Amino acid sequence: MTMSTTELELELEDGNQLMDYLPAVEVEFPHEVGVNASIIWLHGLGADGNDFASIVPQLDLSAAYGIRFIFPHAPAIPVTINNGHVMPAWYDIRQLNIERSADEEQLRQSATWVHALIEREIERGVDSSRIIIAGFSQGGAVSFEAALSYSKPLAGVMALSTYFPTAVTIQIDIINSELPILICHGSLDPVVAEAMGLQSLATLQEMGFKPEYKSYPMEHAVCPQEIVDIASWIRKLLDPVT
Repeated sequence: MTMSTTELELELEDGNQLMDYLPAVEVEFPHEVGVNASIIWLHGLGADGNDFASIVPQLDLSAAYGIRFIFPHAPAIPVTINNGHVMPAWYDIRQLNIERSADEEQLRQSATWVHALIEREIERGVDSSRIIIAGFSQGGAVSFEAALSYSKPLAGVMALSTYFPTAVTIQIDIINSELPILICHGSLDPVVAEAMGLQSLATLQEMGFKPEYKSYPMEHAVCPQEIVDIASWIRKLLDPVT
């Protein structure tokens, strides 16, 4: 296993401006032929890319899968529900009601940054069909938007303790209209109530997706059984390198 922090420059035109890749923590389990798959994993509100890096060894995924994990850091912005305090966030949340009143423009911008990271992985030799997008809480909301709107086939999207704030406005790309989806949620979650995860499940089913849904007796967190289930799902989607 190798681990590093990267701040990669992105030469991507956005109007007349050039953007940068989000800084990220990277953890690699390269196969003898190199990295052959990637998992881009987004943290929750107020955290950073280090938040889930420590989980990687617990997944017990051998080098046979050739996976590079990428844990990007969200930019620091004022967050309304936290009295305008500046903290790492993928988008502003204006109210703590069931709809969450997310700033969809900021959320879609974050999804665009994820698309850039996907493109970077493709440039580094990873086929898009071996790239998984994952996210916890706010990161999961962005993961839904980023994965389902992306224009090349992906391996899957993993949404942890989250919700789907852009369900009404998202432009789903037909290439990912049957994308495998794993939703995990805590039945005791006081931050993002499980009702929001179940609503995401129902909405995605109405859209024609067939998500897997798993519930755990936990709060707004990740538990050992969930880690086991996540690892099993990854193994199902990403065949070992031969």
